[in-house]
Amino acid sequence: MIASLALAAALQTAAIDWNGLAPLPFRAPPIITPEMRAFVQREAVSRKCPLLKPGTLDVEVAVLVDEANGIRTTVPRAIRCPTVEQYAAALVASFARNNLLPRSGTGTGQIWYRAHLNFTWTP
Repeated sequence: MIASLALAAALQTAAIDWNGLAPLPFRAPPIITPEMRAFVQREAVSRKCPLLKPGTLDVEVAVLVDEANGIRTTVPRAIRCPTVEQYAAALVASFARNNLLPRSGTGTGQIWYRAHLNFTWTP
């Protein structure tokens, strides 16, 4: 656990090649519920988070997956909205638990992936 936290802290200061990460191979796509959307909306509005367009907030999360398809750590991409960043990272870990496609090939070890969550609401 401590190693995962140290790794996550180190990654937040190092540059992540977000475009170089393969998409997280979900077996079933994540479903953003109205409650999740409402929480993000409240946080984004109350904390004056920057939005690319009104009523929309996108969050990318780097995910380290181990050999057994377990989630080792998640690192949200900074969007100047820390509460939503951490919430998205936790959601991705939850969505991925027991919901990843088996790995193809014979490679072992830990692999980094990228997950993308899109929250939309009526402004």
